Amino acid sequence: MRNITQIYINGKFVTPQGTERQKLVDPTTREVIGSVVLGNEEDAKLAITAAKAAFPAFSKTTVQERADMLQRLNDAILSKIDELAEANILEYGAPRMAATGRVQLAAMNLIISKEALEQYEFVHYIGKAKIVSEPVGVMGIITPWNASYSQITAKLGAAIAAGCTVVIKPSELSGLQTQFLTECIDAAGIPAGVINVVNGLGSTVGGELTRNKDVAMVNFTGSTRVGKEIRRATVDSMKRVTLELGGKSPNIILDDADFSKAIPAAVKSCFSNNGQACVAGTRLFVPEHRLEEVKQLARATAESMKVGLPSESDTVLGPIVTEKQYNQVQYFIKAGIQEGAELVTGGEGHPVGLEQGNFVKPTIFANVTPDMTIAKEEIFGPVLSILTFKTEEEAIEMANNTDYGLGAYISSGNLERANELASLIQAGVVLINGAGFEMKAPFGGFKHSGIGREYGIHGMKDCLETKTITGFDLLA
Repeated sequence: MRNITQIYINGKFVTPQGTERQKLVDPTTREVIGSVVLGNEEDAKLAITAAKAAFPAFSKTTVQERADMLQRLNDAILSKIDELAEANILEYGAPRMAATGRVQLAAMNLIISKEALEQYEFVHYIGKAKIVSEPVGVMGIITPWNASYSQITAKLGAAIAAGCTVVIKPSELSGLQTQFLTECIDAAGIPAGVINVVNGLGSTVGGELTRNKDVAMVNFTGSTRVGKEIRRATVDSMKRVTLELGGKSPNIILDDADFSKAIPAAVKSCFSNNGQACVAGTRLFVPEHRLEEVKQLARATAESMKVGLPSESDTVLGPIVTEKQYNQVQYFIKAGIQEGAELVTGGEGHPVGLEQGNFVKPTIFANVTPDMTIAKEEIFGPVLSILTFKTEEEAIEMANNTDYGLGAYISSGNLERANELASLIQAGVVLINGAGFEMKAPFGGFKHSGIGREYGIHGMKDCLETKTITGFDLLA
């Protein structure tokens, strides 16, 4: 049992003024494994004050000084890789085979920000004008439970590179992970007040970050609903916002693709991170005349993926993070059945032998139509919807028939053809033929999937203001 009773303000672990406790629950067993004391609005104000006080000096640090800080943060995380991975397994339910990689990604984010910092020209000239990039100010960082480590470090790395001070509000469901990561931050020797971490609810700590006039920018990842609330709340203070929100990403398999590779890859993409990924390809579009082949390949792939205890080395799918989220996924599976979609594999309830936790049967529906709930709503669980098309034009039209626009996937034997279709898809990231994400490239969404971009130079630029200076020699 681990009870976390402190938050991190002005370079020190301190007891929060808030007294509410959040239970920490193992999603594998639904047993309480600890608790975290939640900060409140007053704690958020103290953290903001510390960040504001630290900003003038930190904003004047050199590129080399900030690069060294990012390197120290990276090194501190890698020195605790085992503890961080175990917390991810225990608290979130990440399969062991994935947990270590997620910690490594978190550390790599800081090196990516370091490289962007070292490459960026903070001063350049256009005609007679000097163009200067300056840090925006105090930045509020609000992160979700499905990728706690990597979300925090991606946003933090960009802020540090730009010269911003921060207040981080991580998910209250990630208390163990937050504690270990904050210990790494403390060990990295960052100047006091530059990085502050306040556990708390969105309605209290998050609310203060969005309305406090001393916060210049909010960087949020989470649901589209909450993202809209944050954008409304920041209007009066004219904060800059970067919002990475929900998704319902299409995966288009063209007739000339290698289906023996493309379909298994599509299923695994949808089910990555236990299905809890905003960029997952949850809508699979396939040629109508090949549906039966697709169903067989998809079913075989899903049924070959071990659902089990995340601590076991061969587990591919662990549990959903909370019982509430488990029930939400069950609601969508039931809706798919009731609305007439064909259940290819999976379905309602727990996998056999895993009734004690938040385990979901890997579920695939076929003969899904665009008007069905499972084709429109973000499910955030291992549920794949297969839709069919007769022409490429129809596939693109259906792919774009969504409020979301975060990611998209295309498979084709003709790379030029795939790139042509990619230009027609309304999404911030398009991956072709199983390509992975380039973590130095900008990431973000179109439409209701967000505002702004993260990672690399683009992520750092979102944390900078641009100033134009012109001057004339009065003696000339």
